[in-house]
Amino acid sequence: MRHFPAARAMHLLFLSSLLPQDNPASGFEIANAAIVAAYRRLGVAVTPAGFRRPGAPPAREGEIDLGSLDIENARVSKARKALWVAKALASGLPVSAAKLTGLGRADLVARLESAGPLDGLVLNAVQMPAAYPFLATWKPSIFVAHNVEHRSARENAAAATGRVTRVLYAREARLLEAVEARLCAAARVVHTLSREDKAGLGLGAAPHCLPLALTIGRPQRPDDGVRERDIGLIGTWSWAPNRHGLDWFVAHVAPRLPADMTVSIAGRFDGPPPAAPANVRFVGRVEDAQDFVRRSRVIALATRGGTGIQLKTIETFEEGMPAVATPQALRGVDALPSNVRVAEAPADFAAALVALVEAERRGETIRGEGGAFARAQGQALDRALAAGLESFGGAGRSRRAAVPARACAESPPLAARASLR
Repeated sequence: MRHFPAARAMHLLFLSSLLPQDNPASGFEIANAAIVAAYRRLGVAVTPAGFRRPGAPPAREGEIDLGSLDIENARVSKARKALWVAKALASGLPVSAAKLTGLGRADLVARLESAGPLDGLVLNAVQMPAAYPFLATWKPSIFVAHNVEHRSARENAAAATGRVTRVLYAREARLLEAVEARLCAAARVVHTLSREDKAGLGLGAAPHCLPLALTIGRPQRPDDGVRERDIGLIGTWSWAPNRHGLDWFVAHVAPRLPADMTVSIAGRFDGPPPAAPANVRFVGRVEDAQDFVRRSRVIALATRGGTGIQLKTIETFEEGMPAVATPQALRGVDALPSNVRVAEAPADFAAALVALVEAERRGETIRGEGGAFARAQGQALDRALAAGLESFGGAGRSRRAAVPARACAESPPLAARASLR
């Protein structure tokens, strides 16, 4: 792996709401691990900093532990959620940021400075700098926008069925839009995970995306031929945009499937799962997401909203899996593998699933080898981060820190990166 000159002696503090874990529990954490690993491949010294889930292992050497904090909707009681809302209303912060407050500025700075001399911060997602606004200008920064958070909140407000929930999401959208604008203006470099998000953040016409590679360094398992379900879905269903897609699938697609076509849905819920036909099974969080995906005949990518990249889409392609996807599930994807079908209407989505499952049952080879795709993604991610690091260093040398040099290398279309299948 080539080391880029701009990155050789650089030390960045990677500040996120949660410290990385050996077994990531959400797509957000999987993306974080991929980005940190890519920085390190480029020769950057990275010090992660963030909170730990209650009961999680202690921080590893070289990490900064900000304390134990439960911040996930799916893991807490209604009373805790009500306290978060009350805290947000009292502080004027978004609810997603109010969850993280509690450290004083002096205490937080002292903990972060224990990393030693820093060239800058990677502000990973909006939540930490929204909770602690001084972070936007405390050090030179790179802002990684995982989503256009205010647009997702606005979608949630439009989809809400209760007046209180609708008002809270509308408030969240208004506050997050201001936070995102401030972070983009203050950062030397801004990266998004999807080209489609650049307009939502006001970043102009230049590309800013980080093509994610999730399985670099992880052995590609040979197909053992074991199939435990016909159709698999996996995601973090406690996140409202994901839940919208799941509810759509269960209500409008699953009833159109043959009764003998089995569906397994993996992932954690905030509250009970939706009512579903008898051939649909909810299996909760699985310890090995890769194994769950590979033991399905076909993967359903039923995204219906939200922003940012769909990590389950990337992982499905890296595994070479046949899939049916909505157009929204393909954000940031320039060309489709030959074993992926696109459908938006429920009847079309169900028909495409049936066709792929029946082909696999007949013994047709519809599963590909995703290693080339994963390697190409990893190389594109390295190029994009390297371009950002060069802009970051150049902005510092020319004393233009107040002007964001939002740069990201243009990644080649997927069709040109590798023979995907």
